[in-house]
Amino acid sequence: MANNDEIDDDSPYRVHSRREIVSLLNSMLEKNQLLSLLIKGGSESIITSILEIDEDADALIIDAAPSASLNESIVSSNRIGFEALYNSIRITFTVDKASRVEYQNRPALKIGIPTSLVRLQRREYFRIATPIAKPLRCTFRVTQPDGNFTTVVTLLNNISAGGVGITDEKKILPTAIGATYEDCQLELADNTLVSVKLQIRDCKEFKLTTGKTVNRFGCEFVSLSRAVEAAIQRFITKLEREQNAKASGMI
Repeated sequence: MANNDEIDDDSPYRVHSRREIVSLLNSMLEKNQLLSLLIKGGSESIITSILEIDEDADALIIDAAPSASLNESIVSSNRIGFEALYNSIRITFTVDKASRVEYQNRPALKIGIPTSLVRLQRREYFRIATPIAKPLRCTFRVTQPDGNFTTVVTLLNNISAGGVGITDEKKILPTAIGATYEDCQLELADNTLVSVKLQIRDCKEFKLTTGKTVNRFGCEFVSLSRAVEAAIQRFITKLEREQNAKASGMI
């Protein structure tokens, strides 16, 4: 799915308070919390950590990448994402730029203190893979320029309380980020179908081992009804139990 830092500004999961943000970052600094630094839409990443927080300069000093080429990619990026799992809470934020600095006689990077961050509890972001042996589908109804509708059937890769990851093997579904589709039919176990509204938040072309390329999408649920949300959560819980039982050798 798409980076959860893309959650709307008025989301209850997004923190805007500078005091809270700095306090959280200081806690991560004290515990030497590792962070994933993401560039190029998440296709490249490194592990880093916070070295110093300078509130007066509105800056964070973080570990540099292990290679000059990676540091060059980071410094030339206009959008840099960060993710961390801290005390069982997923923290994500983005900054616009990074610059090279030295910290205690070693290479480092300087970024701005984020103006907001997203803080998600495990249940709110937990994604679980759907069965490969019995693929499930998600069907979109796409409006054509002439006003008619066409049906696009995709495969369901994973699901969370917030959305789904899907694969379009025929590369028919439009790749426009932000496009919203009404009345998508989401297939759950036991031939159960639920109708959901989905917004495209991410799309990447993926090459299979066969050499074939497919499109993989991260989609966010929009305005789920309580009944559908409950059905999806029951499905996630069922999948989790089955996978845990399989891992423990019970099935």
